[in-house]
Amino acid sequence: MPWSKLKTDEVTVRRTELLKLRRQGVRFDDPRVEALGYSSPNAARKDLTRALEAHRKEEKAEIGVYRQQENERLDTLLEAAWPQATQPTPIRDKEGNVVGEELDMRAVDTVLRLMDRRAKLNGLDMPAKAEVTGADGGPLALSTADPDKLAALIAATSRLDTATPANTATSTPTEDEEAAP
Repeated sequence: MPWSKLKTDEVTVRRTELLKLRRQGVRFDDPRVEALGYSSPNAARKDLTRALEAHRKEEKAEIGVYRQQENERLDTLLEAAWPQATQPTPIRDKEGNVVGEELDMRAVDTVLRLMDRRAKLNGLDMPAKAEVTGADGGPLALSTADPDKLAALIAATSRLDTATPANTATSTPTEDEEAAP
């Protein structure tokens, strides 16, 4: 049996208060959480999970509506641009004689951009794969360095003039290091 309007409102208010407390970093076993009417910290945790899940479902439904509207808009725009992009138009000389045909390249570009937008909107494109490789496409060489080697590397690649930098957190010298002769 569905909840009454009063019960639904009570749960909404309690969940809102619980969310406020959680955002403040209040733990589930805090007395302020129990004061909201939860029988145990686990009950509060489960209720928060239910609230977040319900919110995700609402967001998913809204995203579906948005995606449908955007697809309909893209359909309308594509319908308008398609004839100019696919049907050659005659090229005429000064006297009006047809000397050839050509496609409207701006319309072709518009159609391609609309198709690209649709693919992105609907997740049709395959994800781009990236691979990190070492020199000449070989395997990436990984190694560990001791603190002395690391300090020397930092010194060699930074703007520091000292062999052993005192400030290894950044590549800029501290005021003391700049004042040193």
